[in-house]
Amino acid sequence: MGVWQEIWNTVLSEFSDIPDAAQVTLITLRLLIAATLGGLLGYEREQKGKAAGLRTHMLVALGAALFVLIPQQAGTSATDLTRVLQGLVAGVGFLGAGAIIMGNQETEVKGLTTAASIWLTAAIGVAAGMGREATAVLSTVLALIILYLIPKVGGLFENHEGPKGSE
Repeated sequence: MGVWQEIWNTVLSEFSDIPDAAQVTLITLRLLIAATLGGLLGYEREQKGKAAGLRTHMLVALGAALFVLIPQQAGTSATDLTRVLQGLVAGVGFLGAGAIIMGNQETEVKGLTTAASIWLTAAIGVAAGMGREATAVLSTVLALIILYLIPKVGGLFENHEGPKGSE
């Protein structure tokens, strides 16, 4: 066997973690779903002018999906996967903390909703990565309802004044 054949065999063995077309499809689908759903949440944040927008949310969801897909491919136990999830939740918490800005006054805090959306985006990525696509989609829909509709509903109550003289 020549040197080039040995090099080629080594390259092939390094890319053998996806054994067949079914696995390629499964992994691709899960990663695409995670990135797409994260992108939907990120798009909403970007439209509101927030620092963590489309690309950030897509990368968080994609990364979270990858963090659970790799251990699954390696055949890790459920116990080991829970450790991965613990580390992921803590790490994303630090990322979200970076989105929070303290103002000059104690009551002036900005970025909490964006931080929460980053944290939720990671959870949606985990759901997609673990093959729970329906749960990931449902969670994204609920998050979009919260991000879009709740402020509008809250605005209706704030603009509505009660009868004069009422407390």
